[in-house]
Parts: sequence; C-alpha cells; structure tokens
Amino acid sequence: MSAVAHAAPKVAIRRGTAGDASEIADVYLTSRRQAAAYIPRISHTADEVREWFAAIVLVQHEVWVAVFGDRIVAAMVLRGESLDQLYVRPEFQRRGIGTRLLDHAKKQCRVLRLYTFESNEPARDFYEKHGFTAIAFGDGTANEEGAPDVLYEWRRRLKGIIR
Repeated sequence: MSAVAHAAPKVAIRRGTAGDASEIADVYLTSRRQAAAYIPRISHTADEVREWFAAIVLVQHEVWVAVFGDRIVAAMVLRGESLDQLYVRPEFQRRGIGTRLLDHAKKQCRVLRLYTFESNEPARDFYEKHGFTAIAFGDGTANEEGAPDVLYEWRRRLKGIIR
C-alpha cells in the first residue's frame, strides 16, 4: 500500500455530546463486531448499548470523538485516569485516528490506565507501541465477559529530572 493510503484523514477531535450517543454506540458496536476474532462476544443488545451511551457514558464520563466530514469515526471515553473505551470504525483503522485520540488523552493526564482483553493482540500491540506497560493480568472475574484481561499503564515522563 502506498503512503497515501495510510495517511491520516483530516479529522476533527471534539467533545462528544448527548446528540452523538447513537453514532458513538454504532462506532462501538461495529468495532466490537470487527474484532470478534480477538475479543469475547458483547453480552448486550444494540439497543442496550445505545441506551448505556446515552444515559450513562455521555452523562457521567468525558467522551471525545474523531469526526471525518460529518461522521463520527472514532470515540474515546475517559474516566479520570482511566481510558475506558477507545474504538475506531474498522474502515478508518490504521490511519492514525486512534493515535490522535490517545495523544489527546495523554495531554490531559499524567497517568492513564486501561484494560484490554488478553486475547486482543492488535489492541495490546497498539497500546504497547504508544508507551503503555502491562502492570497486571486478570483471570476474567473482574469483567462481565469473564475473559482474561490485562491492565496497562502509561506515565508522562517528567523532563529535566535527573534520577
């Protein structure tokens, strides 16, 4: 593939709004379906996911979206130092959009932690490439899917400090 094919499309990063709930849920659902070979099947209906984004996620958490044209192509959910969700529509993956959202989160936080499924090698590779370190491995008892997971952490390096 040429460098042009991998070039990041011009996307705008902005806060997600209540009016974005359905489209953000679609990003989540589409991305989860695409990753089915790596992660457990989602245990909720599409309507339940849409309601969760509308009534809980967008109300209680900090949501950021990447917009291409007038379409939301990626979404990220922050809860303090926790990166709870980061999903990119499959047709927009590997174009730097997830990196842009992650960089946005890194500018806001000194420390970021996130969980991903142990079996999700593409996500694990992505986070490790971006400076996250696995700090704990779970047996699945702490997530509703019951699948082994990995807790990752990223810390901003302080410049000018000699140790």
